Amino acid sequence: MHIKILCFLLSFIGIGACSNPSLSYTNNNLKIEIKTGAHWLHEFPILFGIKKENPPQFAIWLEDTLGNYLSTIYVTSKIANESWLANGDNRRQEALPHWCFQRGVKYTDGLYLPTKENPFTDCITGATPKTNKTIQLDFEKVDEPVVIKAEFNHSTDWNDYFPEKAKKGNANYSGGKGGSGQPAIVYSDTIDYQNSVYQLELIGRSSADGSTGDLYNDFEKLTSAKEIIESIKVEVVE
Repeated sequence: MHIKILCFLLSFIGIGACSNPSLSYTNNNLKIEIKTGAHWLHEFPILFGIKKENPPQFAIWLEDTLGNYLSTIYVTSKIANESWLANGDNRRQEALPHWCFQRGVKYTDGLYLPTKENPFTDCITGATPKTNKTIQLDFEKVDEPVVIKAEFNHSTDWNDYFPEKAKKGNANYSGGKGGSGQPAIVYSDTIDYQNSVYQLELIGRSSADGSTGDLYNDFEKLTSAKEIIESIKVEVVE
């Protein structure tokens, strides 16, 4: 299958189109609408008790129906460029591990997420918006269905099961100080062009420490993480 994708961001921040050769389509457009939830903004501690309301880090990408990675549509710049302001020695592998492992690109330090020296530049990147976002994709329709996935994560989003003081090596360890707290959450749906509108559903939460790309369905361990997103709608625009 010849693969080509053109992505355009229709939102409050002006970012150019991506040019990652990935998927080949004709005539149809896809519009992705992310409605932010009650916990889209999270208080992140800065210094001396000062806190800043931060939106989550997230990535949106395409896979085939066998789970093979095809192309990234959008990823926030902190992940794409390793542009964290206060991550210390933590590369934040726990931030979006499902996306990282699905891409399957291993860097020189053995981790699967981009570095400052080797940033991810094959798609739209940008700062996370603080309000609802719409992304529109213009690309040619393929005969085969595609799977769209979206992964979201906050830093320091602690709860009783994923506390800041969890010890490295334990199942609830999520990066320690400055880490994730609650793991990333992943939404997905299959776009088969039989319908005009699709709603992405929560399919799992990612590895807490980011050491694998596995997904887990123990949602009862999550609290505010399930309130980052209200809904994600994908509309096929003729």
